[in-house]
Amino acid sequence: MKDTGRTFHWIVSVLQKHEVPFVVTGGLAAKAYGSSRALNDIDLDIPSQDFSRIFPDIKPYVIFGPSRYLDEKWDLPLITLDHHGQEIDIGGGDDTKIYDAKNKKWTLIPAGFSYARKMEIFGLVVPVVPAEQLIAYKSLLDGDHQKVDIRAAESFIKSRA
Repeated sequence: MKDTGRTFHWIVSVLQKHEVPFVVTGGLAAKAYGSSRALNDIDLDIPSQDFSRIFPDIKPYVIFGPSRYLDEKWDLPLITLDHHGQEIDIGGGDDTKIYDAKNKKWTLIPAGFSYARKMEIFGLVVPVVPAEQLIAYKSLLDGDHQKVDIRAAESFIKSRA
């Protein structure tokens, strides 16, 4: 049975052990900003060159990568883990692209390691993608859960104004 909090603590400890910068993105970032939707996976970005530093500790849980992942929406270096039933996507945050269907082009989405917002998630204070950046990239994606996440991030921004 998955325990998202335990898995989150584990992966953060691995990253901290190897002094790898990271930023929380995706649905978990949206939840930090107040999204009410169910969490699918834990999304983190790290510098691509740091995949090799953490690989020995995560190897037993790897189900994809490290490899380039490419589909109709995403183009990024990626490692996917299954940690006791909880999926984790670790993306190469310095080289992630999302396809902008409206403008028909790939758009680089930098992780923003230096300007991430410190927030508490599962009792840990961690760097989270800024709400404005979360809105920007989720606006390029389809799906009701993206809209829920965008509304939560917008509400967070308004509450800080």
